[in-house]
Amino acid sequence: MALRFEILGRFNRARAAQLTLPHFVCQTPLFMPVGTQGTIKGLTTSQLEEIGCQIILGNTYHLALRPTSELIDELGGLHKFMNWPRALLTDSGGFQMVSLLHLADITEKGVTFQSPVDGKPMLLTPEESIQIQNRIGADIIMALDDVVKTTITGPRIEEAMYRTLRWIDRCIAAHKRPHDQNLFGIVQGGLDPVLRDICVKGLVDRDLPGYAIGGLAGGEDKDSFWRVVAQCTAALPEDKPRYVMGVGYPLDIVVCSALGADMYDCVYPTRTARFGTALVPEGVLKLKHQAMAHDTRPIDQMCECMVCKNYSRAYIHCLVTKDAMGSQLLSYHNLFYMMKLSRDLHSSIVEGRFPEFVCKFLQKMFPEGDVPQWVCNAMEVAGIDISSCCSPFPSS
Repeated sequence: MALRFEILGRFNRARAAQLTLPHFVCQTPLFMPVGTQGTIKGLTTSQLEEIGCQIILGNTYHLALRPTSELIDELGGLHKFMNWPRALLTDSGGFQMVSLLHLADITEKGVTFQSPVDGKPMLLTPEESIQIQNRIGADIIMALDDVVKTTITGPRIEEAMYRTLRWIDRCIAAHKRPHDQNLFGIVQGGLDPVLRDICVKGLVDRDLPGYAIGGLAGGEDKDSFWRVVAQCTAALPEDKPRYVMGVGYPLDIVVCSALGADMYDCVYPTRTARFGTALVPEGVLKLKHQAMAHDTRPIDQMCECMVCKNYSRAYIHCLVTKDAMGSQLLSYHNLFYMMKLSRDLHSSIVEGRFPEFVCKFLQKMFPEGDVPQWVCNAMEVAGIDISSCCSPFPSS
């Protein structure tokens, strides 16, 4: 196993840890920006290092199509190819089944895609997914799972969960680089607690280096979302990293961390930047709005990032959606915000002031005390008293 996970501090279920991977020693909780094609749109790898990014996520499906995993392998692996010295995680290509489903057909053998390049059918099997990821060379590789949207109900959820367990064995058997790449399994089972339990038990029995909670952030209601996270984190091993896939809203990250999760990824901070939206402690700031045209303040007066130190809202307003530079500056700021959030979560847990951190975070975001009910419910389970920042009548 090419991974060490040492817990440095905890508060009830929340934990702060040091995650040692072949290319980097990471501090958790951590957020991973998504670099689909071996790049975070608009930012250089040295900028990503500058803002404290620890792990970047690459997309197996897209990299296999272009430039191809063979070429990446030939050129010394993805780290070298994209000039990124720190850790990398590749997904299995499985999520594309959900997002490109009109192009996909799922059977026991694997997923048949219609190639977006030439329209020819391509079969992605668990074995093939692992072979591609072995060639790409990321520190963490994901098992191919059968992904179903959480909004779907009925027998398909159960079928997908059991198939995910059968496929993990095929992934383990196909994995040729266990000494320098860590294979994570993915817990499926939709919103059904019984199926989630069966899946957790099955994966834990296989003693993997780490575990992901999959199939969320797909439009389910927030109350169901946090309950699945709470159930899975409670049942997964204490001494292994837990990764909630596709979660990127700052509020969700704070809640999931309180419930004992360690790793997150999402396109949200960079995608929302391309639409002219900045992340701020109060929530979001829409720089396209006419009100920004004459605003000489930085995006966030408390933010230490290069963008907030050097540029006004008015300047970014003028660029946003018209010039690539606008989305670059916003992407930089938004990822800086996410990295700082990760560091603050880590240090507040280590220093024993996590509840205060959570309260302060919620007070900034909900100054009226209208913290959503689902957050209040989740915090109760996490054993964190947020009564000081909640009005007695929380909104639903």
